Amino acid sequence: MIDELNIVIRIFVWVVPVIYAITLHEVAHGAVASYLGDTTARDAGRLSMNPFQHIDPVGSIVVPIFLLWISGFIFGWAKPVPVNENNLNSPKRDMILVAVAGPLANFFMSLFWAIIMKVGYALLATWSEVGLLFIYMGAAGIFINAAVMLLNLLPFPPLDGGRILTGLLPNRFSQMLRKVEPWGFVILVTMIITGFISKLVWPMMVVEMAIVTHIVSTPTELFIEALRVLLGKFDLVQ
Repeated sequence: MIDELNIVIRIFVWVVPVIYAITLHEVAHGAVASYLGDTTARDAGRLSMNPFQHIDPVGSIVVPIFLLWISGFIFGWAKPVPVNENNLNSPKRDMILVAVAGPLANFFMSLFWAIIMKVGYALLATWSEVGLLFIYMGAAGIFINAAVMLLNLLPFPPLDGGRILTGLLPNRFSQMLRKVEPWGFVILVTMIITGFISKLVWPMMVVEMAIVTHIVSTPTELFIEALRVLLGKFDLVQ
């Protein structure tokens, strides 16, 4: 392993997984909504796997890099796919399924990046440059998707966890929770910048990343070493 990454390579290694973590998260929401009766996202062309259909230049690139730089944590967003819950077969139940789809997509993407990392390890002996690129990008992809999944499962709107909780609560309490939505983003960014969110979510991320690497049989020591290089300045990996 190398101890440092060229700044251009470092940005590339982070940006590609970030873009697809956020893009496929949104596509999953739209795809499930379409299956359950609301074709709004499909009709708007938002079920495309082309990231340029979904990227928000600020939320998908600038904010994640900035937050990673100042706090050691990562968060971002794509242009939300439109969902009209009135078109769903069973609005309250189906909105829960639509909300769950995004984090579930991130879990499966974590598995994909773990496989990429394992392929990179196999390539080290014969094609070391590509092997190292795969290893670092795989580690970044596992980390990013774990972060996006678990952040989105926090139980307040407009995050997916808040929408899930809104669907599970009786109408009286769900309406009360909906009133938090205009302040949800401000609350989340404040928690990230102050470092509270990393203390809350990081332990859960460690468990999720351990599960993913175990399922794919990615060498744990390799993953930790790659993550140490990628996040070394933040001392998150001990």
